[in-house]
Amino acid sequence: MVLEVKDLKVSYNGHVAIENVNFKIKQGEYIALVGENGSGKSTLIKTIMGLKKQDLGEVKFDLDLSEVSYLAQTNLKDVSFPATAKEIIMTGCQKHNKIPFYTKQDKESFKQVVHDLGIEDIVNRRIDDLSGGQKQRVLLARSLIRNPKMIILDEPQTGLDINITRELYKILGKLNKDKNVTIVMATHDLDELENIKPRIICIAKTIKYDGKFEEWKGL
Repeated sequence: MVLEVKDLKVSYNGHVAIENVNFKIKQGEYIALVGENGSGKSTLIKTIMGLKKQDLGEVKFDLDLSEVSYLAQTNLKDVSFPATAKEIIMTGCQKHNKIPFYTKQDKESFKQVVHDLGIEDIVNRRIDDLSGGQKQRVLLARSLIRNPKMIILDEPQTGLDINITRELYKILGKLNKDKNVTIVMATHDLDELENIKPRIICIAKTIKYDGKFEEWKGL
């Protein structure tokens, strides 16, 4: 197992967001976390990543957290910094509490990830000059530059048109298939994932379904 969530309960302002949440994830699995708005998907992801504190239960990684990348739900219109795409991507190499210093390996990883994502032509442009799809690729590159063993994404398709979304899913599918990267992604776009057929975990405060894509009927 690379991740186990056990008896998880999270509440805020007296409201129970999720409770009695249990599942395990193996290395190389592709998980689609589904549920209606307000069902607890983002709360679950943020708790897994340590950004929210649980009331009960535990989250156990069998990975070093440096091997886990997180792509938060982002309004790409608000992604505006006085920095180039390259500078933002390279921050994915930084270690906590250390000044920015990039090794030769970091620079090689940068070349590889921008090649894989096809963004060589935009790396020297300011982030606020890029389109939504280009910004999302930059943020994805930032997540991938450390060659993570696991990527957790919170509705990465938000604000993207269907063609860019399909390309993003194609990239994630290739990482999962070719590099055995574990993917956990909150999404609504199951039709776009039919060729991947991920494992479905449906949450509506608690787990309502956990199983094969082919057997998922929707709730």
